[in-house]
This record gives sequence, C-alpha cells and structure tokens, in this order.
Amino acid sequence: MDAPAPIPRPLRDRLTVPVLAYGGILMAVMQTVVVPLLPDLPRLTGASPGTVSWMVTATLLAGAVLTPVLGRAGDMYGKRRVLMAALTLMAVGSVLCALSSDIRVLIAARALSGAASAVVPLSISILRDELPPARRGSAVALMSSTVGIGAALGLPLAAVIVQYANWHVMFWVTAVLGAVGVGAVGWAVRESPVREPGRFDVPGTLGLATGLVCLLLGVSQGGQWGWGSARIVGLFAAAVAVLALWWWQQLRAERPLVDLRLVSRPRVGLSHVAALLTGFAFYANSLVTAQLVQAPEATGYGLGLSIVQTGLVLLPGGFIMLLFSPLSARISAARGPRVTLALGAAVIAAGYAVRIADSRDLWMIMVGAAVVGTGTTLAYSALPTLILQAVPAGQTASANGVNVLMRTIGQAVSSAAVAAVLVRHTSPVGGLPVPTLDGYLLAFGIAGAIALAGSAVALCIPGDPGTGGTRRARGPRQEEVMEGA
Repeated sequence: MDAPAPIPRPLRDRLTVPVLAYGGILMAVMQTVVVPLLPDLPRLTGASPGTVSWMVTATLLAGAVLTPVLGRAGDMYGKRRVLMAALTLMAVGSVLCALSSDIRVLIAARALSGAASAVVPLSISILRDELPPARRGSAVALMSSTVGIGAALGLPLAAVIVQYANWHVMFWVTAVLGAVGVGAVGWAVRESPVREPGRFDVPGTLGLATGLVCLLLGVSQGGQWGWGSARIVGLFAAAVAVLALWWWQQLRAERPLVDLRLVSRPRVGLSHVAALLTGFAFYANSLVTAQLVQAPEATGYGLGLSIVQTGLVLLPGGFIMLLFSPLSARISAARGPRVTLALGAAVIAAGYAVRIADSRDLWMIMVGAAVVGTGTTLAYSALPTLILQAVPAGQTASANGVNVLMRTIGQAVSSAAVAAVLVRHTSPVGGLPVPTLDGYLLAFGIAGAIALAGSAVALCIPGDPGTGGTRRARGPRQEEVMEGA
C-alpha cells in the first residue's frame, strides 16, 4: 500500500524563513545607507562634520543598548511582537529622516533606527522555537549571513539613490521597505509559545544602557576628542564603575536582564569573547576596503573609485556570504559549531594575508575581501548555534542579543583602532593628508591577528559531552532544565 502523500505546509509557514531573512538584510542595509551621505551632509544640513558623524554614532549606541533589552523583552512578552516593534521603530526613524533636514531630528531618527539591531537575535530565537531540528541549522546560518549580505547591498543602493535622486528619497525607500517588513512578519511569522515570564528589570536596563553609552561613546569619539582628554578618560572611568555596579546588581536580581550565571559557563562566555574578536576582524575589512579603493590614484596605490563603484566592489562579498551559509550549517552538523567558528576565524585571517600580499590590483582586493567574507559567514553562522545549544529555550533571544552586542562592541573598537592607525600613517597628497599603504597594511595585520585570536578562543569552547561537539535534538523541556554546558 502506497504511503500517504505528505500534507503541504501552508504558504505562510514556507515563507517564515525568507521573511525573517528579509528583516535581517534590511537591518544591515539601514546601518550602511547613510555612509554615502556623510561627505555631503554638512552642506545639506548646515552642521559641522563632527556633528554629522553622530548620525552613525547614534545608531551604534542605540543598537548596542536596545539589542539585549529587546531580546529580553522578546523572551518575556513574545518574540514576534517585539520583532515587529523593532522594525516599526526603524521605519519611523526613516520617515523622520525623509521629512527633515534638521541635524538634531536626523540624529534622533537614526537612534530610533538602531532598534533594528535586535532583528537578527529575535529572528534566530523564533527559528529555534518554530523549526524542526533538521531545518534549524541551515535557517540560522542564513539568518546570520544576512548581516554581510545587507551591508554589501546597502552601500551601492544608497550610492545610486544619492547620485541620481534627492537624498531624502533614500529614506523614503527604506521607510517603505521597513513597512513591508512589518507587514510580512505579521502575516508569515507565528508568535513563539516559548516565554520566560517575570518582571522586567528596569534598574538593570538603565545600568546597562548608561555603562554601554559611556563605553561606546568613549571608543567612537576618542579619535576626535583625544584619547587622553578629560572627557574620554572620564567616560571610560564611568563605564567601568557603572558596569561593575550593574554586574553586582544583575547577580542579585531575581529576574535579571542578562543572566550572568549563564555567561559564566565556558560555552556561553567564550562564545561571547569569540563574537567580540570576530566582530573586530570582520568590520576592518569593510572600513579599510572602502577607503583604499577610493583613495586618489596619486597615492600610488589608490584606484580613485566612486562611491557607486566601491559598492559594486563590495557586492560580491555579500553574495558569497549567501552562497556559503548552507556550507556553514553542514560543517556545524558534522563537526560542531565551535569547529566552524574556529575555521571561519582562520579563513578571515587568511583573507587579510591576501590583502597584505597585494592591495594594489582591483581583482586581488576583491579576492581578499571575498575570502574575509567567506570566513565571516562561517563564524557568524556558528555563533548563534553555539548560543542556542548552551542556554535554555526561554532565554535564547536575550542570550543572542548579548552575543550580537559583543559583536557590536568589537566593531566599534575596530572602527576606532583602524582610524587611529590610519591617522598615524599619512602622507600629503594634493595638499591633504591621505593614509599611506603601510597604514592600510598594518590595519590588515592587526585585524588578521585578532581573527587568529578568535580562532584560538573558539577551539577552547567545550564541546557537548558524548556528541562529538554536536548536539542531539532535545525537546523544549529538556533544554529548559539543561545544566552547565
């Protein structure tokens, strides 16, 4: 007797993963679309270049603060509901940018858009709750790779719009894309039944927000204000004091914003350290590549490319991340995510070795950037899988939010380090100081060394006993009572 034909899944269920991936790509696009505008915004808004830079800083700070907060809110009140709220805030921020040329409104609006940073950890937690184990690995890998895909798409998209249309049009486009994302999530994504009830930790939220603002403000503005200035030293001192008090409060809170006892487990804590190092290594590639290929030909190494051409140079890296995400899931299934993470970080280091070997020819620049992108895909796809395996089901959104926060801090430190290196290695070209090739190569070397450190940390992450580094499928209840990983 023939077996009964399988019942097809409803269209909405089949579109859950693509819709969530769309949200992740949109989040990354939002973080990069303002970059082509930065040189022209002082003229367009009447503000100083230092003030205009806050359009980037505000998004970074808001994203760093809101990612763990919205992750915890998702665990408590519903991940789909909070995901839609994050996308709504992003869309509202775009509308405000589209309607105003006042730099104060623009900075506040970009801070609202920073809420989109929580989209990826919330989406990964939904995938854990809704998908069977057989589909979960590849879906999580795809979701993680959207960060690089969106970043690669955002720059050329914004450059084309800015070049051929009014700059406000760019924000109308992202507002419409955000509204589509809210509607698509509401239609195609089911609300997760997994919750972690309790009272929201308001003191913990305020303490984390204050500490992170002090820390990231000091990191991002150190180059402009002076690393030894009273403001920067004061910010770092305040960050240490506030975060120490916050740590003490979290250990004593009945329902903490971040469960630090989970962080103290080697599998979770070392995964966060690896995320910090990988975020540093990955971000240097985008920062340095964009500046290097746009450098004037008079430097002897620059290619003098336009913003649009620069975006096209970075575009293949985004497609490579999309293509390699299934490979990451297969490696994690066969060898365990910590091996995938270690391999990815090592590939990133290999990419920087290519960049050091040749950063004059366009095709070698693209090859090196693509290798770094491949390693980033492997590493970023493995990180959430490690977190999913190591924490209870009711805390996946907040734990992944902390992991994304560590990547964000790594990126902020990378930005500051690259800027410091390039400022110290300049030579006059046409009467203006321009970074030298040695400065770029030193930045590549630092990023490669950090990537190797990330690979070493990944290899120190304990495997799951008895499974050869991979985890057999557990039911939700088993995961909730799981002890130290």
